[in-house]
Amino acid sequence: MDLKTSVQVSATGLRAQSLRMRVIAENLANADSVAATPGGNPYRRRVVSFRSEVDRANGGMGVSVKGIEGDKSAFQRTYQPGSPAADAQGYVLQPNVNGLVETADMKAAQRSYEANLNAIEAAKGLTMRTIDLLK
Repeated sequence: MDLKTSVQVSATGLRAQSLRMRVIAENLANADSVAATPGGNPYRRRVVSFRSEVDRANGGMGVSVKGIEGDKSAFQRTYQPGSPAADAQGYVLQPNVNGLVETADMKAAQRSYEANLNAIEAAKGLTMRTIDLLK
């Protein structure tokens, strides 16, 4: 695999992890969002899934986003009879977003992003050394 291919493979990882971080940030931003209507569903956590793909033009493997799905875990119910989002029994459904899980996912996405960035920097350094040798 040549340096151009390795940079392209790392670039697919950067794009995928960037999207993953945006989705995690959206989850964290909506961690306290309840339904707009009484008895309605609150914000549902979203999760990014990936798939590997082969780039036949350059022979490299990369990663792409397979999809962004809603997390199927149950909403928690809290008793808040005065809330405008409460159902007939006075319960409000809370989003299925766990701040600790989202923070851990964000850290993993950041590290993957940094690893791809370091791979690009290494390829750039190798290219520069090769150019220096050819002078």
